[in-house]
Amino acid sequence: MTQPTDKQLATLGAAFNTFTRRYKLADALGPEKPLNELDKQALFYVAEHPECGPSDIARFLAVPHTTISSATDRLAKRGLLKRTRPEEDRRAVALDLSDEGRRRVEGFLAAYRELHLRMLQPLSTAERDAFVGMITKIVYDEG
Repeated sequence: MTQPTDKQLATLGAAFNTFTRRYKLADALGPEKPLNELDKQALFYVAEHPECGPSDIARFLAVPHTTISSATDRLAKRGLLKRTRPEEDRRAVALDLSDEGRRRVEGFLAAYRELHLRMLQPLSTAERDAFVGMITKIVYDEG
């Protein structure tokens, strides 16, 4: 397989910069204080894995436990996460979304869906399938 050319790399970089500006999620969410990407991913994980622990999130996102501890502290202070101590292991922490956290996750998912719809609408069905296939290959290719 050949290496990408400098022109291809420059064109891709310019396209990604425009793409990022055009489809920036924070702009779609309105006036709420934005969350950083790590905090959003932590909320998504907790939404899919109720009563998980911080170490579960750290392992899934491949970040240090201290990084997730800081993130869960921020999210709890903002009222987006609830922390409880399971009866079977009082040293452990179980995380759940608060009602506000659930509302924010639902808002993010709706905004992502709308952005994805806007991205795919200009493409034909064949182009959509090809685009989704290429993005999936890039994301999941083990190299």
